[in-house]
Amino acid sequence: MIKRIFYGWVIVASCTLLLATTYGISFSFSVFFSSLQDEFTWNRATTSSLFSLYLLLTGVFSIIGGRFSDKYGPKVVIMVLGAISGLSLVLTSKVESPWQLFLTYSVMLSLGAGAMYIIVMSTGSRWFFKKRATALGIIGAGANLGTVIIAPVCAWMIHTYHWRSAYLIMGIVAWLIIVPVSLLLKKDPSETGANIDGNPVLRETEPANTPAAGEFSLRESLITRNFWLFFLIWFSYSFCLHLVISHMVPRAEDTGMTPIRAAALLSLLQAVAIPSRLVAGFIADKVDKRKIAIVFALVITLAMFWLVAADTAWMFYLFAVIYGLSYGGIDPPVIALVGDVFGLRKVGEIMGILMISWGLGSATGPYIGGLIFDYTGGYHLAFFSGGLIMALFAIFMSGVRTDKKL
Repeated sequence: MIKRIFYGWVIVASCTLLLATTYGISFSFSVFFSSLQDEFTWNRATTSSLFSLYLLLTGVFSIIGGRFSDKYGPKVVIMVLGAISGLSLVLTSKVESPWQLFLTYSVMLSLGAGAMYIIVMSTGSRWFFKKRATALGIIGAGANLGTVIIAPVCAWMIHTYHWRSAYLIMGIVAWLIIVPVSLLLKKDPSETGANIDGNPVLRETEPANTPAAGEFSLRESLITRNFWLFFLIWFSYSFCLHLVISHMVPRAEDTGMTPIRAAALLSLLQAVAIPSRLVAGFIADKVDKRKIAIVFALVITLAMFWLVAADTAWMFYLFAVIYGLSYGGIDPPVIALVGDVFGLRKVGEIMGILMISWGLGSATGPYIGGLIFDYTGGYHLAFFSGGLIMALFAIFMSGVRTDKKL
């Protein structure tokens, strides 16, 4: 008799595809950077602010999305968000003035896609305990895979046609993928008659730190030391990541690299992050998640210092490989730790609140990078700051406690 596959893996596959689509589109912003700057005659700080506002608003909309997902389940929420995302991109292709672009891209796309990460990660967390980091590593790899595929495709469409055509096509792609895939989602294993990890019933010998124990309400989590450490951790991580994603390609172009070769850096960074996520997720299910995150944070710190001095193609490519491996490895243990520490009852809302710090970091990083460039004519100070803030990440992570005495 063929053993029935645990539906949690269908959830993982669906969430991976959803994240690949939304993050592939949004993380390709740097490919559009020069075209938008030329179209609207902006400086780099203003152009960066378009993406910064999008990222800042993701924190706001993630709270709403996480709460609605906890209450109504992910299926209907993501179906609506997918419709909004597609509409946002289609309208972005038609804008005629800067204020319209800020409305259709920064506001509407953040409304449609901003909560996607929190919803798919909190949904995936509910289906697994023993293999939670592994499952979340696979889902998170979708963000990298989507960027690997979509960024160069967008670069080709911009070069061959126009940036407006690229956004129009991406809007249609968002509709064709997100809305149908949302139909496969279920909130938790109880909807399939199974239990977490696919077990029919929990054993009496289940360890004390199973999801049934240590469940925190949103209010209870907010008064813990751990929550505010996570708040600082997410800000630091997001600041550095989005600084790199927004300004690595323009910086490479400044040294003489062609736009397509510079865009390939982003694809390379995301490509090497995929196996790193999978391996790190598997390892994080077996050892202390904090130690894994700290090691990768320190490697990122060194990589950012390397980027300060990068001025040739090989130096940029080496940075992309090292940063991508570390960035991919740091995510699964950090996300899995949230479920481990606070439980699953309100994990969507808790992650939603944490997304405020993520939004603040992701908005601040790109904007500060552009501002420093406009004032100094270079990115040296910006990238050095990114390295320092990841060193702070390691310090904050070392203070997280997993013994429930938060």
